[in-house]
Amino acid sequence: QEQLVESGGGTVQAGGSLRLSCAASGRTFRGFDVGWFRQAPGKEREFVAAVTWNGGSTYYAHSVKDRFTISRDNAKNTVWLRMSSLKPEDTAVYYCAATTGPVTGSVGDYIYWGQGTQVTVSS
Repeated sequence: QEQLVESGGGTVQAGGSLRLSCAASGRTFRGFDVGWFRQAPGKEREFVAAVTWNGGSTYYAHSVKDRFTISRDNAKNTVWLRMSSLKPEDTAVYYCAATTGPVTGSVGDYIYWGQGTQVTVSS
């Protein structure tokens, strides 16, 4: 069974950067589209970014476009989310998730999920 493990979260000041990693174990990431989602306290889980199975296409929420970059290396079974120019409103638990496709921004379309990593941005 696919297992996803996120890492790289932490506390950073506004304007700073972090890079989150999502590693797959069990099965390979190959063939799966992968997305990042986030959930702030009291809010619903929301789409952040996604990358197709071969890295050929990427998708971003408007709120993070031009600040976040998603990438993957199938040989390393890893997907990254590079976050820069962080804002306090980016504070949330960040989750990676995998789907057989197509890429959507809908939580229900993703079948494998990690446990999440906390990102806190202080002002």
